[in-house]
Amino acid sequence: MFGKKEKPEKREGFIKRLRARINRGDSWLTYDLANLAPGGKIDEDVLEELESLLVMADVGVETTERIISDLQKRLARKELKDVEALQSGLRTSLMEILTPVEAPLSIRPVDGPFVILMVGVNGAGKTTTIGKMARRFKDAGHSVMLAAGDTFRAAAVEQLQVWGDRNDVPVVAQQAGADPAAVIFDAWDAARARDIDILLADTAGRLQSQTGLMDELTKVKRVLARRDETAPHEVMLVLDASQGQNALVQAEKFHAALGLTGLTVTKLDGSAKGGILLAIANKLKVPVRFIGIGEAAEDMQPFSAREFTDALLASGKVQQ
Repeated sequence: MFGKKEKPEKREGFIKRLRARINRGDSWLTYDLANLAPGGKIDEDVLEELESLLVMADVGVETTERIISDLQKRLARKELKDVEALQSGLRTSLMEILTPVEAPLSIRPVDGPFVILMVGVNGAGKTTTIGKMARRFKDAGHSVMLAAGDTFRAAAVEQLQVWGDRNDVPVVAQQAGADPAAVIFDAWDAARARDIDILLADTAGRLQSQTGLMDELTKVKRVLARRDETAPHEVMLVLDASQGQNALVQAEKFHAALGLTGLTVTKLDGSAKGGILLAIANKLKVPVRFIGIGEAAEDMQPFSAREFTDALLASGKVQQ
């Protein structure tokens, strides 16, 4: 993806932690499915109970209806003979939703820096995600620059500078209250002059319901296009999974205003059941680039539909 392969042991460790943190032990679905049909018979009542489980797990009504409808068709064809068959059918449904959004971020050659515009509400983990991405790109051999486009919070600039120091990457910042578009414009010029591969641009994260923020972000896009009509090359929304259905509302609003090209879903370890990722994938169909389950750099990894489905459905040892 970035020129270097993940170390297998690091990836396997991440999968184990993903399962443990989403499920807090045994899988919520595997455990509950066995309880739903103690006699082993799968019928409409079992599917109705499963429907409630999915909604409670933040999967959302619309996505749950899609999954249950698929299982009802299997039931009508007499394919759901036991809990194992139900789990297999459920796995297929989840994979059908998640596989289309599994798309690793590819850094392609462009005339100037490859610009990633990072957006999202305050508290979603945007600045931390930028720091983790900067480290990942550097480890893959890319040169990186950060742009402190969130000029409304002094703490945001300071936090970005800490990440810059930690990863030994330059940070372009201006005084508090400066025009974010001007900061990112200057950062593009600096990155171009220094032959930097990737420019990661932070932005303000006030509530998505405020039209002023969306206007500001669309202005940033317009200003970047003056330097490179193909920029930004990625508009990435950082979402806090623990926000549940509100995360989906945020995603819809940012997508409508900016045309998102990628998502990073953070704090899956703090979410109820991790189901919100299914709701977002089903509704928006925007590529999910990374998922995060903790504060450490290795706790953010590229999204894998199979691994995430396994984490939701399976417990015990990692499958090879």
